[in-house]
Amino acid sequence: MARIRGIILLIQFTITVAITVLAMYLFRNHTHKVIKLWMKIQIKLLGIKIQTVGKIDESCDLVLMNHQSLLDIIVMEYIHNRDLAWVAKKEIADLFFFGHIIKAPRMISIDRENKAGIMHLFKEVKDRLEKKRPIAMFPEGTRSDGTKMLKFKAGAKMVGNKFKLKVQPVVMLNTRNIVDSKKLTATPGTVKIIYLDPIQADKSTSWFEDTEIKMNEVFEQEIKSYVS
Repeated sequence: MARIRGIILLIQFTITVAITVLAMYLFRNHTHKVIKLWMKIQIKLLGIKIQTVGKIDESCDLVLMNHQSLLDIIVMEYIHNRDLAWVAKKEIADLFFFGHIIKAPRMISIDRENKAGIMHLFKEVKDRLEKKRPIAMFPEGTRSDGTKMLKFKAGAKMVGNKFKLKVQPVVMLNTRNIVDSKKLTATPGTVKIIYLDPIQADKSTSWFEDTEIKMNEVFEQEIKSYVS
């Protein structure tokens, strides 16, 4: 049944992505409203329920999340009221057709193989911050298998320090069990979101390392409820 749902999700997702991308290009000044509507539809169609612990601080200009599923982005876009600027791998933006889901809403794509990539990242982040858009990053750099978090990469630390950002760490659980794009399975379920206390990025402190430790501690404590 989960596989059938996964196939249906793929078909539905392909169709709605096309409609959403077209709408974002047609209504360039309202891309965030288009995205919010799309995410509401996805949450409804997927049968997602959300459980939260703590409270989100939307004054933060950098959101750090663990990453295990495409659903991570859908859920965060659904619950966050501001126009998030996601940092994504250039490979995603270069995808035929689907790459426009990064380009149309002016997300940030980076080439991790290019030595000048960090300078490009800083330039793009500065632009989005000036437009009052918070930056959303997955410090692991890629999706985990959902059973453990991966080692954090330095990009998020450099962005936080460079622009002295207030950071909202978020731990998200159960998204991989609900939507697994690699196995092409989908099933309704509850996503648990844990908001950690915001922290001020400062290169004179170990805020990034401390955040990684805290997020791992919370994840490891909570994941026991989702792993059989």
